[in-house]
Amino acid sequence: MQDQPTPAAEHAGTPQKVIGLREAIAIIVGIVIGAGIFKAPALVAGMTGSATWMFSAWLLGGAISLAGALCYAELATAYSHTGGDYHFLRRAYGRSVSFLFGWARFSVITTGSIALLAFVFGDYMHELMPLPALDKTISESAYAALAIVVLSWINLRGTYSAAATQSWLTALEVLGLLLIAAAAFVTPGQAAAALPAPGQSPPAAASLGMAMVFVLLTYGGWNEAAYISAELKDVRRNMVRSLVWSIFIITCLYLLVTWAYWKVLGIEGVARSDAVAADVLQAAFGQSGARLISAIVAVSALTSINATMIVGARTSHAVGHDWPVLSMLGAWDGRRGTPANALRIQCVAALLLVAVGTWTGSGFKSMVEFTAPVFWLFFLLAGISLFVLRRREPSAERPFRVPLYPLLPALFCATCAFMLWSSLSYVYSQSLGGLNAAWIGVAVLAAGLVLLLLMRSRHDERRRSAFRSIS
Repeated sequence: MQDQPTPAAEHAGTPQKVIGLREAIAIIVGIVIGAGIFKAPALVAGMTGSATWMFSAWLLGGAISLAGALCYAELATAYSHTGGDYHFLRRAYGRSVSFLFGWARFSVITTGSIALLAFVFGDYMHELMPLPALDKTISESAYAALAIVVLSWINLRGTYSAAATQSWLTALEVLGLLLIAAAAFVTPGQAAAALPAPGQSPPAAASLGMAMVFVLLTYGGWNEAAYISAELKDVRRNMVRSLVWSIFIITCLYLLVTWAYWKVLGIEGVARSDAVAADVLQAAFGQSGARLISAIVAVSALTSINATMIVGARTSHAVGHDWPVLSMLGAWDGRRGTPANALRIQCVAALLLVAVGTWTGSGFKSMVEFTAPVFWLFFLLAGISLFVLRRREPSAERPFRVPLYPLLPALFCATCAFMLWSSLSYVYSQSLGGLNAAWIGVAVLAAGLVLLLLMRSRHDERRRSAFRSIS
């Protein structure tokens, strides 16, 4: 069934083709490259045990991400929509499943990610420039809130402003990663002593599997390109180009930075390091290296926050577009080209989560992390939707068809299923507040289900009232 816009959405305007290829690449790269590349390589090095397997894991992560990106390229060019995954899920499974996805994104996945990234920004800004007369916790929270407010204001100014800001931030982020790589060229390294011995056995399957979990988490986020498909110029060509180029750039940067870590510290040094990027820069630049890495991570956090705001608000806009009771979210500011109300509500929700995080400490971070199975569940459903929609809508125009169908989509879905199983295994072994952490994801979906039932009940009541008035 085709989407029918609500009166509010029609009155306010519709998305326009204003995002170019360069801006799309900046958004995707900015979402994907976050704090993970400063932490995950140490974990991957420890789990793989050799340079050969370590680099192979990062290369394999890029290949798997490319397979998934090609699947999304077909979906996004055939069904371009500001709702992205939400729209694919709606067409494949109906409004109820897509609403639960939209609820999970708004309540935890998107707003929670914005708040957590804002705390990362606050942590490192406090190291660079602590606010006077404020203790550490309040200083970090103040920086976090400031980042959310300023970037939300930039997004509310218009898509041009948000995309231009993203381009500059991504450029700075990439320069920071290149600086880490450059440090390896001027620093005596220990890589030669860390080369694997001939005949060295590969890591155990379980260790390699866990290494791939962290690798794929570090590559995560490229799918968010689907949310700008309705605003992307020449979407038929640029969606595929932006995804392929982004994955290529990200894979090259990850391999280059991992090589720098390995070259300076050696495989064992990388595995033992608690702050591998800081150790490399300190070896190259002394104590000033610590300030450099703080600045690089702060910029990376800002880049990811802005990109997440751009795509996150578009999910809420799509939900408001489909559900009359939430039509306020579906309003589109035609003059500025933004989902204005969705951005404002997203800003307020993220600020509330910052307040909760300041009050609860690490419990909030754990709550967001423990909803990973919810994310991978819907990611898997989005991958399966490619099969569903090909079968259900065989005559739909598909400007791009994923090559090697059904092999590549099956590989992508198998990877999502593995990540779902791995995240469930991890969450089931954790606890928060004395409760098994697996219940957190259940609680998020249950709250969304209650809200869905209330909205359906209200909708049915309106229909009955309208019928009685006609009678």
